[in-house]
Formats: sequence, C-alpha cells, structure tokens
Amino acid sequence: MSNRFLNITTNNGRADDHLYIERPPQIEMIRSMIRDAANPTTRHKAGWLDEQYDCADDLMVIRPANDWHSDTRNIQKPKMVFDNFWFENELCVLFADTNVGKSILAVQLGNTIAAGGDVRGFQMQIPACPVIYFDFEQSGNQFEARYTLERERFKFSPNFYRAELNAAAGDVRNYLDRVHACIEEGVKKTKASVLIIDNLTYLANEAEKARDAMVMMKFLKKLKSKYNLSILALAHTPKRNTAKPITNNDMQGSKMLVNFCDSVFAMGRSRKEPDMRYLKQIKQRNATELYGEDRVCLLRIIRSGDGNIFMDHAGYDAEQEHLDKEKYVSVTDKRHIADLNKEGLSCRKIAMQMGLSHTTVWRALSKMAED
Repeated sequence: MSNRFLNITTNNGRADDHLYIERPPQIEMIRSMIRDAANPTTRHKAGWLDEQYDCADDLMVIRPANDWHSDTRNIQKPKMVFDNFWFENELCVLFADTNVGKSILAVQLGNTIAAGGDVRGFQMQIPACPVIYFDFEQSGNQFEARYTLERERFKFSPNFYRAELNAAAGDVRNYLDRVHACIEEGVKKTKASVLIIDNLTYLANEAEKARDAMVMMKFLKKLKSKYNLSILALAHTPKRNTAKPITNNDMQGSKMLVNFCDSVFAMGRSRKEPDMRYLKQIKQRNATELYGEDRVCLLRIIRSGDGNIFMDHAGYDAEQEHLDKEKYVSVTDKRHIADLNKEGLSCRKIAMQMGLSHTTVWRALSKMAED
C-alpha cells in the first residue's frame, strides 16, 4: 500500500475491515520538510545555516576553527584584579582553614577595589568600581566589632556593599534558589562589577558532594558571563596535615570546584609568627605561576588605629619554611628512621639521635608499616 494512503481499522477489528483514505497534501508537505531538516546537505543548500552557524536560541556558537583566531587577536589580556592570583572576569576561589584570615583579605580586596586603590606589594589594574560582598559568615554586629577599635569605626568606600541573610525572614522554601536569586538581584541593584562570596558552603546543601558543587559552580559561572563579573568565592579546607604543602586536594569539594574555577589560590598559616600568613597559587589560566611552593607570598595581619584590620605584604619565602616541621618527616629522614629501627633501636632512642620527638618517630614508623 502506498504511503499516500492512511490505513484505518474499523470498530469490528476484522482483517477485511480497513479503510484506505488518501493523505491530505498538507501532511505530505510536512513529512517532506521534516526529512529535509534532518539532511545536513539540504539544510546547507537551502541556506538554513547562516555564515557563522549560530544556533537559533543562542545556546551555542559554532564556527570553523580558523574564524576564532581573528576574534581572539583583538581581545585584550585580562587585567589583574589581585596580582597573579585573580584576573578580570574570572571565577576565582580562595580557600583556607577556619580562622586563618581569608575573610579579612576578602574584605580588604573588596574595599580597595571599590575605592580604586591598591594593596601594597601587589599589582591591581582594574579601575574603581562597585563591589558587593555577600557575608554568610558574620552577623552585622560581628562585622562592626571587627572593624571597630575603641569606638573608632573604619570608614569603607561608599562603593563597597555588604549583604547578609535577613534573620527575620526565618525558614524559607526553596532556600538555595532564593539565595541565588537574591545574589543576582544584589548584583543588578548595586551595578557591581566585582562579586565576593563568603563562603561557598551557603550556596549548596553539601559542597563536598559532586552534584551540589556542580550546581553551585554553574550558577556562579552563569552569573559571571551574564554580568561580566569578576568573582571571588571563599572556601574552607577540611582538617589537613599542616606539615605538608597545600595542594588542590586540600579544598573542600576540591575535584569539582577546581574543574569549574578559572583560578584558585590558598592561604596558609605560618609556623614562624602567630600573625603571619602566606598565599600560594594552586590553579591559573591567565597567568604563569609566580607564587608556588618555592616562592609563596607572605602577609602579616595588621590592626590600624582607624579600626581597620588588613593584610600587609611581608616578602616571599619557600613554603617549606612555614610548615609545621615538628610533624614533617622528609623521605631521607624516613629511610634513616627505618634503618635505625631495623638495627633494633627504640622510638625514643631514634628520636634522641635524630632530634625528633618520640611521637613523630612513632607516627613515621606506623605510616611506613601501613604503606
């Protein structure tokens, strides 16, 4: 039977109870259009794809690879928001342990960018612009107390905006969607060019879970592209061995977060002085690594008379010099410990001979036994 006819079975359902009705010409025309739409050759000849092959809904832009060269040659290199650590229109993550001082640095950067100044010892190339800082860590009273010294309150730039959760709102439905919407509304209301999130934990149910981390990072990347934002997001580290160098594995939810970020840097606590910290590059796309394991950037926490608390540049050093050496045992020392243990020396005698603590030697032996 030709495709020009419709086969319709009658209510009786018998084999001979079929009606054959000729298809209307409109149906044949629609079928033909569908076949042509599925054929790339027909689409190209008909001019259905324009020269740049843009998708109808603007979701994807497809071009021959050579066409992208002419576009990218005219694009200027991104400006430094904060030296080699964070560039213009990047989604950057700063992670550190609790109470190390990452919020102090984040507020300092936000206020400095809003005022159009710079942080001593660092290159900052973007002009003054509105900055919005979403503070999910501190209450308003805690924030005020941090930046007040004997009734002297620090004066922030009028272009620096701070936002916090409204406690009066109570429990809200669709919490994460509401938070995301409020962040976007805050960016639009303040016309901010720089967005700081303190911290990522509040933008997902569980940041360490891949699915939640992916949703969170997709939201920030979408926001960055939509409003041409430079975003700095703060993140925590789980409990880590302070004798070992900081790596991307030390960031909470590290695998998913690092993949979505443009740049990542970390803040560590120095063993040398209680108010000293260091910054280390972990990932970068728009720059080379200047502040790696061999040359971290040192900072010192300063409290000024006007109520401000900030980080001051204090030079450079190898990261190893600022790690907890009491817990650190090099590969050479481990081999020496193993040799002395084979000779029958006790942990205490090995510790005395090598200038280490008894606990350090015991842990090193236990770790080698496990391995």
